[in-house]
Amino acid sequence: MLLKIYPENPNPKEIRFVVDELKKGAVIIYPTDTIYGIGCDINNSKAVERVARIKNINLKKDHLSFICHDLSHISDYTKTLDNNTFKVMKRNLPGPFTFILNANTNVPKLFKNNKKTVGIRVPDNSIIREIIKELGNPILSTSVIDEDDIIEYTTDPELIYEKYGKHVDLVIDGGYGDNTPSTIVNCTNGDFEIIRQGKGELEF
Repeated sequence: MLLKIYPENPNPKEIRFVVDELKKGAVIIYPTDTIYGIGCDINNSKAVERVARIKNINLKKDHLSFICHDLSHISDYTKTLDNNTFKVMKRNLPGPFTFILNANTNVPKLFKNNKKTVGIRVPDNSIIREIIKELGNPILSTSVIDEDDIIEYTTDPELIYEKYGKHVDLVIDGGYGDNTPSTIVNCTNGDFEIIRQGKGELEF
């Protein structure tokens, strides 16, 4: 299903529909402030496994990211942040960043692995943040990647639907996406190491 949601004022009815689907175990494709993402409710293990199969991800080895509504969710999944890290995150979020943080014991329980880190995103996109706010917990996040060597990321939601529509339950059309991924910042050592420079320029 392809569902059009307008980012300016997302329709609460449509948001609730998506949340109901996520609670039933749906895998969705959704807009962010960078490229479109594939995700599901992180608490639904079957849906998480489906995302892993679609993207050929090894849940035990690959780095996983969550999308949160705001910083209030973060302490549920990460070890206590020092003041400096929290301030930098607060200054830059919502925005096009993935912050790699030290995971607490909740993350391995969710994914049956022994990962010590987790990526956290709070994108500047009202559609996905309203969905997460209504859902009440983060969603798993991984990028929609195009196999085309020249076009790494597909930006047109209708083309994304053509390609992935059979594999996912719902594609949200929130307008054209970006083709530059988020900037990945490693904060696990109390410092800020840019692992991948993407759309975001980190402000200190």
